[in-house]
Parts: sequence; C-alpha cells; structure tokens
Amino acid sequence: MPESSANDNSGFVIPQANENAQQASNQTAQTVQSTEIPTVQEDTGSRDLTIAGGVIIVLLIAFFFIKQGYSNSLVKKRVSPGKASMAGWWLFICLASIAVAVVLTAVNPAKFLSVLIVGPLGFVALVSALLTFKSSQA
Repeated sequence: MPESSANDNSGFVIPQANENAQQASNQTAQTVQSTEIPTVQEDTGSRDLTIAGGVIIVLLIAFFFIKQGYSNSLVKKRVSPGKASMAGWWLFICLASIAVAVVLTAVNPAKFLSVLIVGPLGFVALVSALLTFKSSQA
C-alpha cells in the first residue's frame, strides 16, 4: 500500500462548532419561513353563506325532532302536555341560537365573532335554557 493513500483517507470529520451554529440558524430560518401565520378571511363569499344556511336548516330540522322527543318524554313523566310542549319549544330556541352562533363563527370569525352578534345569541340561549328547565317542572 502506498503511503499517500493512507494519508488521503480522512474518514469521518467532526464539523466545527461555528459550522453547527450556521446550520442550526439556517434550519431555524427555513422553519420560520415555512410556517406562515394563517390569515383570517374578512370577506365571506356567497358560497360560504349558502353552505352555512344549509347547515343551519339541517340542524333546525334535527332540533325539531329533538324538541318532539323531549316533549314526549316530559309527558311520560306526568308533566302536563301544555307545559311539556312549551319546554320543548324553549329547548328548540336554545339549541337554534347556539347553532346559529357556532355556524356563523365557523364561517367567518373576523366578521361574526363579535359581542354584538354572539352576545345576544348567547343571551337568548341562556334565557331559553332557564325557561326550558322552569317549564319542565311538574
């Protein structure tokens, strides 16, 4: 074996400390550039509002069946049919106002997640929930 080939084989070389720092800073800069902050959509298209309207209608239909089931269960518990029906309607109003607030917030939080929109819907939900339980008492 010639002596020059033994000296040329350097094998694994440990990188210098400042090279590691440069590589780490480059990786950090790439990571920061690749993770952009998502922007909030301020304009809601008619397509989004149509989908939201469809979701709300489907939920209202489901809530109507829930209202009927709740009223029937109250009648089975010996609550008068008038009070049971009223409690069912209050439950329907509570669920509907919560659903409208959630769907609007999901569609465009920048526009609909405000105290002027979510506040009254939350108030209606709270009052109707209290009236539901008050009406359902025998």
